[in-house]
Amino acid sequence: MKTSTPYIGRFAPSPTGPLHFGSLVCALGSYLDATAHGGHWLVRMEDLDPPREEPGAADRIVRSLEAHGLHWHGPLEWQSRRHSLYEDTLAELAVRQLVYPCHCSRSQIRRNGGHDNDSCRTAGEEQGPCALRLKCAGGEEHFHDLWRGEQRQLIGEDTILKRRDGLYAYQLAVVVDDIDQGVSHIVRGADLLDTTGAQQVLFRMLGATPPQFGHLPLVMGPDGHQKLSKQNHAPAIDNHNASANLCTALDFLGFHVPAELAHEKPEHILKWAAARWQRHQVDMRDRQLH
Repeated sequence: MKTSTPYIGRFAPSPTGPLHFGSLVCALGSYLDATAHGGHWLVRMEDLDPPREEPGAADRIVRSLEAHGLHWHGPLEWQSRRHSLYEDTLAELAVRQLVYPCHCSRSQIRRNGGHDNDSCRTAGEEQGPCALRLKCAGGEEHFHDLWRGEQRQLIGEDTILKRRDGLYAYQLAVVVDDIDQGVSHIVRGADLLDTTGAQQVLFRMLGATPPQFGHLPLVMGPDGHQKLSKQNHAPAIDNHNASANLCTALDFLGFHVPAELAHEKPEHILKWAAARWQRHQVDMRDRQLH
């Protein structure tokens, strides 16, 4: 399958822990969608939040991807090395009067039942740390998800682009990086579906066409209610069982893998899967792994 415009996809893990099975499913889905469409697949380490990062996690994630044959095109990018790009973007938005300082704490926002955009924008200068917010609330975003069809999202709050603690926010960095790297397709987990509308707004404010988004099903944790995640102490993927892991992930995504394929090398399994990848075959149920 080929697209008329260059396909550039990406996988962007946060080094808050090692790669677990849920992350493998997302990495595999984004890799296969890019490969099946003759595209490039990038890896970007979203290491923007040092207090939450686990020492050595980034290296472990890289080793796991390599062990599973998920090799990327181009250099591995690190968000921690791209701060000047984020600061330049904030400066551009400030000149256009599209950002403003917000001194509201999380407890204040909770007490008020949400962020009070108008009073915050018109407040005088205050002492103490502040966040930077994008003027974007009040609109409604529409987009077509590769798997979930037509989506409508109300932008109910001005997006934080820089946090009160001075760290760049995910919503800023991810959009700036996707523009800079020419990403055309974003295939990721359904837990990030709700962030898409606000990201589309920022893409357009920065003069870029939003990528095509697709949100894959989530692997649920033992309780069946929360997704499998590092925060819920999901176990690290076993790199020594890479072939079996790939076959299990393919089965979760809805592809019936011949039993004998589990004994092949990861590269052979990925080649088999890329030749058979069809978006409509993806099983969209969020569920536990059995």
